[in-house]
Amino acid sequence: MNERTLEQQRIEFINQKFLATPLAGLIIWAIVGLIGIFFSDFVAVWAIFIGTGSIVYLGLFLSKFTGEDFLDKSKPKNEFDSLFLFTAAQAILVYSIAIPFFLVDYSSLPMTVGILTGLMWLPFSWIIKHWVGIFHTLVRTITVLALWYLLPHYRFIAIPFAIVLIYIITLIILKERKRPE
Repeated sequence: MNERTLEQQRIEFINQKFLATPLAGLIIWAIVGLIGIFFSDFVAVWAIFIGTGSIVYLGLFLSKFTGEDFLDKSKPKNEFDSLFLFTAAQAILVYSIAIPFFLVDYSSLPMTVGILTGLMWLPFSWIIKHWVGIFHTLVRTITVLALWYLLPHYRFIAIPFAIVLIYIITLIILKERKRPE
């Protein structure tokens, strides 16, 4: 029996590209920002709910083109893939905070969803032993919160495009990071 240790599985996980999901997030938030420019806040609200809920599916699709292929059944099971799915589920569950706040002030949605769904990057940093997730979470949280206060009339535009910029930087860092062999 050829069981891999948890540390071996972690090294396998660390050596992945991690491009498909952040690329999906970048695309969805860019679409949300464009919708914020050209459509009403009502449409922008639906774009945030539907778009952010679609990131995982777009990531699955894009993974075929980035060489990650999340649905490849021939790859051995990795416990860190499971842990990452739990962090994604945690991000989805925080809609229980965003929705009640949204019902009181609909313009809170870009801030709450923008921050709360970005929190999954923090444990990701620990898993891959790299600072990129800490950077993503902290910069995203501070930037989104600042824009929510500074540009109240442009929340559905400024916040999504700020998240896009953070994703671009994050993707560059992920692409350039050193990985163990």
